[in-house]
Amino acid sequence: MVEPAPVPESAPVVPPMYYAMPQERFPIPEVDVKLMDERWWRADVDYPTSEKPGTLIVDTPNKYLYHVTGPNRATRYGVGVGRDGFSWAGRAIMAYRRKWPRWTPPDSMVARQPELEPYSIANGGMDPGPRNPLGARALYIHHNGKDTLYRIHGTPEPASIGKAVSSGCIRLINQDVIHLHDQVRDGSPIVVIPDPAMEHLLVT
Repeated sequence: MVEPAPVPESAPVVPPMYYAMPQERFPIPEVDVKLMDERWWRADVDYPTSEKPGTLIVDTPNKYLYHVTGPNRATRYGVGVGRDGFSWAGRAIMAYRRKWPRWTPPDSMVARQPELEPYSIANGGMDPGPRNPLGARALYIHHNGKDTLYRIHGTPEPASIGKAVSSGCIRLINQDVIHLHDQVRDGSPIVVIPDPAMEHLLVT
């Protein structure tokens, strides 16, 4: 008896929130949702918390960012976080936001990767664009009035969401970081929950 051929799994349907964004300064393609598990897709969820609406909460161990929208409610985004040795955690302020930002790697990163010297602070950084590591938007995290050098920013790489891959920054798929940028307000509190294995990095 001939076994029936296996039925191929159907490709996930792209939700409208992840359609292409041709109207952007640099057009953004549709998200290849096959590369980003549905658990990382943006969603409005119940989220018990004592933090006030407007607060950003980065759950580093679970790879989620929550934007508190009301009593025990939040918009949840899947994120990529800093790999071991390059993480930051604590309570700070999202000081300001930028559309299609310039990227200037910190001097410590340039020291590790000399090939980044052309984009150093001294050289004015990398122009905005689809190849810029900060993607379509960046949110800048300050602690006690000082730039931490860590960012919440965009990425065109859906496969990086849900993983620890960046040099400390918090990355969202470009469609999600645009949505967050438009919802959040400058000066909003941000709480970055540390991975239990990285609690020595906590900044209070």
